[in-house]
Amino acid sequence: MSFSTSAPPKHNLSPKKVDLLTPAPRLSRKKRLFDLLFSLLVIVFVLSWMIPLVGLMIRLTSAGPVIFVQLRSGRNGQPFRCLKFRTMYFDRQAHFSQAVRNDPRVTWIGSLLRKTNLDEMPQFINVLLGQMSVVGPRPHAVNHDAQFWFRLKNYPLRYQVTPGITGLAQVRGNRGLTSQLIEMEHRVRYDRFYIKRRSLWFDLRICLWTVTKMLAGDKKAH
Repeated sequence: MSFSTSAPPKHNLSPKKVDLLTPAPRLSRKKRLFDLLFSLLVIVFVLSWMIPLVGLMIRLTSAGPVIFVQLRSGRNGQPFRCLKFRTMYFDRQAHFSQAVRNDPRVTWIGSLLRKTNLDEMPQFINVLLGQMSVVGPRPHAVNHDAQFWFRLKNYPLRYQVTPGITGLAQVRGNRGLTSQLIEMEHRVRYDRFYIKRRSLWFDLRICLWTVTKMLAGDKKAH
């Protein structure tokens, strides 16, 4: 397996800016147990064959590594290395820029992976390591966070909890390009609503909505 890493920028987002909201201990234990069991099942029964198969398709259609590693913000604003299938042509000197519709950087297999959200599947490894949860606010690239951390009120509050592979904002259509401030405001509003109402039952519902989105194809996935 080969890996690609985005150049790790200076992380200037201080965890002290996050107003911590400690979840109930019982909920935290149940959620972590759910994450461990779910991620182990996916890794053993899905990723064990998906990574070689998808990896082969990626390598046959474009030169470069199979796994793309990007520095993203985790709980309390702490950075971690987030894994995903590489969906763009490999460029070691590339700078961070969100994907747009018909982005020429995206390969044809990458476009399919993005529309079905399958490019995120390696993040179950991040879940197993405790860096992510199955459900939670999506972690943004450190460069992306830097644009909104001090500009948008309450933005850091989305990192009160462990970020997730999928989240309420994403299944409700607030995903993809955020070229306008209002788009990020809507996403943060969904994130904060989830944090206040989070429960295992709510997580299961979001997982179900996510699968429905994957099967239908997400028009906002570029």
